[in-house]
Amino acid sequence: MKKIIDENILMPFVFLGLMATLYACTGGSAQNRIPASEHFNADWAMDSLWEQGQAEVAKYQASRIVYDKRRDFEYVFILVKETFNEEFNVKTDDYERDDLFDVMKINKFCRIPTDNYPYHYLTSIFYKREQPSTVYKLTNSSQEWCGNTSKYFLAQGKEYAFGYNSYWDGQGIGETTIEGGIMFEDQLSHSLRALNFADGLTFQQQVAESQINSKATISTIYNATFTVYPAQDLQLSTEFDLAQVPNAWKVTVQLEADKVNEYWFSSEYPNILLKQTTWDQRNYELKEHYMDDYWVIKNS
Repeated sequence: MKKIIDENILMPFVFLGLMATLYACTGGSAQNRIPASEHFNADWAMDSLWEQGQAEVAKYQASRIVYDKRRDFEYVFILVKETFNEEFNVKTDDYERDDLFDVMKINKFCRIPTDNYPYHYLTSIFYKREQPSTVYKLTNSSQEWCGNTSKYFLAQGKEYAFGYNSYWDGQGIGETTIEGGIMFEDQLSHSLRALNFADGLTFQQQVAESQINSKATISTIYNATFTVYPAQDLQLSTEFDLAQVPNAWKVTVQLEADKVNEYWFSSEYPNILLKQTTWDQRNYELKEHYMDDYWVIKNS
């Protein structure tokens, strides 16, 4: 049953305690694969590209509807290999521990301008290196003038633990669980890169709606149909040179009859997302794609 905890001055410390207890009791091996995992290449993230001490940086020209108007902004996606420890389920500082396991980390950052004030979102998605179809941990934070919200999902066997701290009435501070065996809409830009692409491939899989918002409600979960085709006549309005991409795949994800998302991926490894359109107009087109050790301070 969902639990809501009244907000007061002590609750942030209680919330942090709950998170620490949860993470300490959750091992890196305690996770079931999604039903559709057979359609994904489990070795996709094992390529030596991710062993070179750099992260993939992809920058997109993006748009999203906020306050009934289209807002244009830059969206940056980071993909990098990290080593977690099971005790805290974060990147380890001690590589001599005996509870280590590798994950792929996806960071998505954007600043969306509106007429009165900007919105900021940072979403971090982690999957085990050998399970590119299945989210192990997802966190999202939002900041704008009305307040800030943070939430997390962490795999616990057949379920996800869901914790949140928001500024919305009825969604202040709490924790609950949701069903496992699902994909998250926000992972599709990366997890679909690991598909065993084939013309006409189709399968069903439950998908939880996007978490990139300031709300802390339990997501709508769709019984989605995935279909793969060779891309035809792909065009981008950005400066990215499609001559670098001789062929591409298109993946449609039908959430409901009137809710269809479309994703275009390069046919060549690492199968970068080239373009995305969604039923609610969260649209992205690739501008830049490169590898970088962005955490290193470089001399100008």
